[in-house]
Amino acid sequence: MDSAEKSSNIDSMLDFLFRPRAVAVVGASREPGKVGHTVLENLLSAGFRGDIYPVNPKAQEILGLKVYPSVSEIPGGVDLAVIAVRAPLVPRVIEECGKKGVRAAVILSAGFRESGREGAQLEREVLSRARSFGIRIVGPNCLGVLDTYSRLNVTFAAVKPLRGAVGFFSQSGALCLHLLEWSRAEKVGLSRFVSLGNKCDVSEVECLRALGEDPHTRVILGYIEGIDDGRAFVEVAREVSRKKPVVIFKSGVTGAGARAASSHTGSLAGSEQAFSAAVKKAGVIRAATLQEFFDLALFFALQPPMEGPAVAVLTNSGGPGIVAADAIERSALEIPALGPESVDKLRQILPPYAAFYNPVDVAGDADAERYEKALQILLEDPKIHGLLVILSHTATVDPAEVAERITRKKTEKPLTACFLGKDSVKKGTTLLKRKGVPVFPYPEEAVATLEKSWLFTFFSRKSGGKESPPSVDFKRAAAVMKQVRQEERSHLYDHEVREILEAYGFRFPRALLARTTEEALLAAKVVGYPLVLKVVSPEIQHKTDLGGVKVNIRTEEELIRSFQEILLRVRKALPRATITGILVQEMITNAREVILGFTRDPQFGPMVMFGLGGIYVEVLRDVSFRLAPLEPEEAREMIREIRGFGLLRGVRGEEEADLPALTSALVALSHLAADFPELVEGEVNPFMVRRRGEGAVAVDARLILEG
Repeated sequence: MDSAEKSSNIDSMLDFLFRPRAVAVVGASREPGKVGHTVLENLLSAGFRGDIYPVNPKAQEILGLKVYPSVSEIPGGVDLAVIAVRAPLVPRVIEECGKKGVRAAVILSAGFRESGREGAQLEREVLSRARSFGIRIVGPNCLGVLDTYSRLNVTFAAVKPLRGAVGFFSQSGALCLHLLEWSRAEKVGLSRFVSLGNKCDVSEVECLRALGEDPHTRVILGYIEGIDDGRAFVEVAREVSRKKPVVIFKSGVTGAGARAASSHTGSLAGSEQAFSAAVKKAGVIRAATLQEFFDLALFFALQPPMEGPAVAVLTNSGGPGIVAADAIERSALEIPALGPESVDKLRQILPPYAAFYNPVDVAGDADAERYEKALQILLEDPKIHGLLVILSHTATVDPAEVAERITRKKTEKPLTACFLGKDSVKKGTTLLKRKGVPVFPYPEEAVATLEKSWLFTFFSRKSGGKESPPSVDFKRAAAVMKQVRQEERSHLYDHEVREILEAYGFRFPRALLARTTEEALLAAKVVGYPLVLKVVSPEIQHKTDLGGVKVNIRTEEELIRSFQEILLRVRKALPRATITGILVQEMITNAREVILGFTRDPQFGPMVMFGLGGIYVEVLRDVSFRLAPLEPEEAREMIREIRGFGLLRGVRGEEEADLPALTSALVALSHLAADFPELVEGEVNPFMVRRRGEGAVAVDARLILEG
């Protein structure tokens, strides 16, 4: 079954998990405090409408329910089994469930993969038996599952959930517990949550799909430590993110890949870069911290999304207003000038020493009424898409009264607040939270949340259709790859790399291979001065490091001397290397030097890199990454993302580089990476981008086959 067929069946398969008609609690206990007792208690207190069957061979009745000695002796059908017995007993329980026709199981028991080799073997046995009967498994070693709308709570959490619009999946049971505490404290209800535990079967991808299809879930939160099928995750997340916000917090992203990388691209790529590229491709909102994770959940659950990037700031203190304005300028948001009508209205209600533009400063002597009138004017301004209200507690303003007046406003524009202070503003912040207005301790945090809201809207409006791939000669490239495979080589010669890249639309400088100085002189007459000389050897990856490159050669004397110096240096450094010859190549001038590359991530597949070129790319690390294949807009985003983008756009009278040609090259390289999985790394460095309208040229390139 391919990924598309698999994903289309996910919701129906998990229906038995979230909306079962009958639940068996295997390991139900008479002792309060035991997992099996708490699960049964939670199921009853949630008001579950279906049949509940406690299973315990040593009990007759628990919490007023008849107890059965085994699953097989339950008289009716069972959709969901919740298993809370010792790990060694679980395979036998799964066997019984399979024979009974159970469709899904939540295994709360610990003692599996997380406990060592024997536990891992036990987990494989459980999964094997479950699959033989078609049972879907959540866990093992998890907190459980809940769906507040079907009144299902098969967790052993002590805190009872509130019903609401936040869906959650997590590989950490502790975070599930924290979510429940947070939900009650912030009065933000949950729709569903799944504690994945060891996720031996049901994964984050399936949870994401199910929450995306759930009509009661407005925002999806996910805590993940590792992703088993990166491409499937991106595919599903990309689809779901167009309908509702998906907020992900991922831990364990700092380790670099284990494979030794031989290219600049490979050495710069790691798990963090791969995951960042994945969330950008999928339109997922990534939380940098757990605090931001829950801030975003609160905002998306309670406020409408930003319909545009324009934010108005309302404050009674200039300093915090400037801090907010700076944060907005650094973000994807805008802080526009207000319309003339709004400014005129503000002049009528504010004192002459107030600030009538954006940020709007109602002045330090403002009271709640002044705040309310100014806020109403800003809400009515059609240029404004979202608002941030900042309050510093002065003698003239009552934070609680300001909060009460803010919450009176009926608007489709998102409202956020920043009340500076602790105890003195507590009544105000409590009221705002209770009425659904997110409050932040500092302006930058509020701005970051509004920015993520706008980015969600921006992504959801993008075209969902895949753009046509660039015009390439796939057969030409495939013929070269076939020849290399037939010869059982793990490397490609320079002329083969050039042939493949030319098939994907890349242009190269004029060049001829010379084996002697005489041949080099003849080649120079054809190619023309100035020249570049490069050693050609299948065993040399970084030619510059060994003195294998000479540039700006303008005379025959320089050509002969440089030719001999290259051979001398390379043979001294690598006496056994096979030297095919020296490439006599046209020198490209008046162009910006960049690097294009790709590498292959174990979870997410081919990943494209872009940055300014040259030998310092690994030191400066001014690069961007995306998953292949790219759409043109993604390539344009990559180009704009690097800090050195201004050099390509043109500074101090320089003309802009040919950005359309650069965009096309990135898209073409991404399709090459996607078309040939046997290519593990590739690099075009330097790639010389000429002035706008003049195109770009690949000066040097390498493609690395899987060894």
